[in-house]
Order: sequence, then C-alpha cells, then structure tokens
Amino acid sequence: MINYKLYNKFGAFIEDDGVKFKVYAPNAKRVSVVGDFNNYDSSRNRLKKNKNGIWSGVIQEAKEGDSYKFYIEAEDGREFLKADPYARYAEVKPNSASIIFNSHYDFKYEKPKKSETISIYEVHLGSWKRDVKSYLSYRDLARSLVKYVKKMGFTHIELLPIMEHPYDGSWGYQDTGYFAPTSRYGSPDDFKYFIDICHKHNIGIILDWVPSHFATDGHGLIAFDGRALYEHPNREKGYHPQWRSNIFNYDSDYVKSFLISSALWWIEEYNIDGIRVDGVASMLYLDYQRGDGEWSPNEYGDNLNLGAIDFLKKLNKNVHKKDKNIIMIAEESTTFLGVTDKKEGLGFDYKWNMGWMNDVIDYFKLDPINRQYHHNDLTFIFSYAFDEKFILPLSHDEVVHMKGSMINKMSGLYDWQFANLRALYAFMYAFMGKKLLFMGNEIAQFNEWHYEGQLDWEVLEYDSHKGVQKLIKDLNNLYRREKALQYDTKENFEWCNADDANRNIITFERIYKDERILIVCNFSGATYYNYYAPVTISGKYRLILNSDGRKFAGTDTNRKRVFNSTYFVIGQKENMIEIDLTPLSVRFFKLSNR
Repeated sequence: MINYKLYNKFGAFIEDDGVKFKVYAPNAKRVSVVGDFNNYDSSRNRLKKNKNGIWSGVIQEAKEGDSYKFYIEAEDGREFLKADPYARYAEVKPNSASIIFNSHYDFKYEKPKKSETISIYEVHLGSWKRDVKSYLSYRDLARSLVKYVKKMGFTHIELLPIMEHPYDGSWGYQDTGYFAPTSRYGSPDDFKYFIDICHKHNIGIILDWVPSHFATDGHGLIAFDGRALYEHPNREKGYHPQWRSNIFNYDSDYVKSFLISSALWWIEEYNIDGIRVDGVASMLYLDYQRGDGEWSPNEYGDNLNLGAIDFLKKLNKNVHKKDKNIIMIAEESTTFLGVTDKKEGLGFDYKWNMGWMNDVIDYFKLDPINRQYHHNDLTFIFSYAFDEKFILPLSHDEVVHMKGSMINKMSGLYDWQFANLRALYAFMYAFMGKKLLFMGNEIAQFNEWHYEGQLDWEVLEYDSHKGVQKLIKDLNNLYRREKALQYDTKENFEWCNADDANRNIITFERIYKDERILIVCNFSGATYYNYYAPVTISGKYRLILNSDGRKFAGTDTNRKRVFNSTYFVIGQKENMIEIDLTPLSVRFFKLSNR
C-alpha cells in the first residue's frame, strides 16, 4: 500500500448520515467501533472488511466530540481495544481514547518566507512557564511564548514532540498518535491558533517528529491487529533496547506510507514550517546500541538499514515536493555521508552538528590555563564545518540526566562561568551554521531542565543572568542584520590566525560579497593589551558586539569603537588592527571604509 495521504483514507470522517470509520487491520478476525455512542459495547457496531484488509462502516449515532476506540479480535482469539492510528484528537491522559474531531479553524496569516537566517528557540511547551501547577494552554502560549520569542529575536520555535503521547516523562518522544497534537494544552484548533499567531509575528514553527520508534503502550500501535503491523516483526530490527520502545518496519510500504502521511499531515493541516526528524542515527544502522549477536547484517554484509535509508529519502523527496519551503532537519550524530545531499544522499536541508556541540562544550569545561594544550581540539571543528549544511545545537539533551545546565558546565567561579558562557554563545553565532538554543539556556539558569516544573525565571533578578539574556537578544539581532554571518559556505569564511595557541586566541572573518566581519576570540583568562589582530582588507573596523561588554554584565570598560588598520605582516595577512582584549571574550568588528 503506497499512498502518502493516508489521512484522507483512514480515521473517523463526519458525513451527512453519521460518522464513517476506516482502519487498516489485515490480520484481525473481527473489528468493531466502541465509544460514547454505544456505551463501548463491542457487539453493536461491527465493521466490514474488504480484500485489502481495510475495515469500514458508518455509525449514525456517532457525532463530533464522542470518544471511541477500535475493538479488535485477533486471529488467535485475543481481544483488545486500540486507539485510532489516524485520530485527529485524543482524550487527556491518563485516558487514551480517540475523539471524533472536525477542524473549524481557518488560518489567517501567511507563513514566514524561507531565509538563510535561522535562529531556533527549542521549547517544551509544558515546562516553559506554568500557571500555578497547571500547563499553559496553546492559546496562553500564543500570547506569552510568542511575545517572548519575538522580543528575543529568534526566527523559529522548535517544539519538542507535541504528537499525542501517554507519559509526560517521555517529553513526547514515545508517541501513540501521529496525527493528533496532544490534548494536554487544548484542542487541535487551539494548536492551529498558536501556529497562526506565530506566523502573524513572522516566527516559523518546527515540529520535533519521531519516526524512529514508538511507545509500547497497549492502546497504541504495538501489535495493532494481533501481529506486528507497524513494528518490524524481527526483534533485532523491531525493538529498541536503549529506549525500550518499538522500531517501525521500514521494509513495509504501508509503514512508509503511514509515516510520510504523518509528516505531510502536519504540513498540510497545521501549516508548519519545518520538521526535525529525531533519532536518525538509530534508524540508519542495524547495530545501533546493539552488541555482538544482537543484530544481523543486510544483504550486502554491512550494518546499514536499507529500508530506513529508502524511507528517509522518500520522506524528504515527498515533503519538498509538497512544499519546497519546508525545512527538513536531521538529528544525526554519526559520520554518515550525504545527510544533506539532495541528489545522492538522504535529502535533508540541515543536520544537527553534534561534533561541534560536543567539542565546544568539552573545550569550555577546561580551565583556561589548560586550553592551550587543546587548541587543536578547538580549531578542528572548522575542518568539517562545510561537510554538511549544519545547525549548531545547544539543545535539551545537554541539560538533563545529570549533565548539568549550560552555566554549570562552564569552568571557573561565578563571574568566570558567566564570561565563559557569554563567550561560548558569541562564538556560536560567529561560527558557520544555523543556531539552536534550548529554553533556559538564554537565562543561564543553574538548575537542569525538568519537565515537571518551569524555567527559573526568578534568576533574571540578577544582573549576570539578565546580561546573558541581553546578549542572546543582541546576537540574534546582529545575526538577522548581517549577511556575512548568515551564509555558511567556504566562500563565507577565512582564517586570520588559527595558531595563537599559547594565548588561547583565534581570529577569523565571516564574508558576504564586499562585507567582512572580523571575529576575535580570547578564550584565555588573561588580558592582552595592544593585541595585533590580522585582517585581510585595510580600512576602518567598527566594534559591533563584545561579549564582555558592560551591557551584558561583563568587565570591559573601553569605549573605543573604531579601529584603523595599519600595514603589518602577520602570517599571510598584511594588515592588522591593534586592540585590547579582556579575558574570556569574543568581539565582532565590521569593516567599514565610510
């Protein structure tokens, strides 16, 4: 069964003479619909099966808002209830029935235009802010969250999975409903309103989407009709030992159609701007998180999951065919080649740069006095910066499970921790790649993120935390303003000095046509007066951002903003500007001959 709009074929459809139900369950012996309309009596509303394994029927008594499930009798006589895999709406957990739903919301605002400027605020809707102890609704968040993101200058909001899921502690990564936004925060139309308000303010919405595995809860997809219909029947390929969940059967045309239909549904029905595909590495490799004897090679004798690779290629092809402006993002942590190759590779638009994230965090954990011995670790990240089209992620994964918050990862005592964090963020915006920050990172909260609470907004009473927040706002504004920081090809980058290891300093330029921005990074704990920073072009260099500025609760009191270059040969450069560098700081200088 190859059909990438299965949401038009299966589910509950309101018609003039009742509600029509259709479900794919080829291995079932009997299927009925039970719900509010028949007191969950499995003997009353039996569906009829066609030769293709599709069960269907119209129930006159059913109406919009009623809850329902499919009663299934398996070939071996087992009986169980299942939620509708194509349900548009579901009951609030711990209840698990599907709800008959028909949208009544019409979008009012156009989506933002696709741009090279992508700065993402990653959010878990249930713990950004809370009203006393309860969640904010989609409509509440349309006011407060959108206003905040607009103020901070981010271009996109990326939502941790909002597809229906039974367990809060999974953060949405153990799904049961691939066509329904979670009812925790309101109705599907409430979610549409949230997206519409984002678009009103020129903010794009990226959904975290999980085709790599699904929840094992009994009402979900597992053994749906008594057999493995959605998961792979071979446990080596159908069960994820690390996540204790089921893996989709990528060798099945029906499963591929189901998943691609899900992705297209969010684009067509909810007008989203992008999809971040979770767990791509786990899909690509048959031996992912498996030891010897726990996996079998493919027909060519290697460890690649050929069905999953075919699925990912078809996914990206069909999404871009549907809407060429959709951003497709892979969370992929290995050296698999061609993740963002549209012709020969998987066809994603961007890949999370996990190597950059790990190397940079490891570097900033070091005491500055030891960084000179790890200078190559810092400069190495530039060597693969152009291998794919990257997003630089400082995501939720880095501030959970005893890893410590971003500020707590930084070396040194209190003031140096903040200086380090500001320098890291400034370096992130100077580096090649789109940007992603998880909520709370921008206020430097000391506590790890926890899904049951809210961010530590009270820390903004302190200047150091407020300074980090102001820096992120200014970095976003600078990034959106300067084209030299937006384009990420080899032509947009040039080293000035990569070899000043003894002083923990690197200098490089970001370039767009005739525009140049010089980046000077002092990652040491020392102050360097009259430092010679090499530049390519002679002229005036205007300081446009300093991570150690007083505005950000930094230490630099120097008010000089314009620096004239002089002839002086340093390495391959014949010009330099003379500047003072405070410890743990990153400075941006824009070439200006006016």
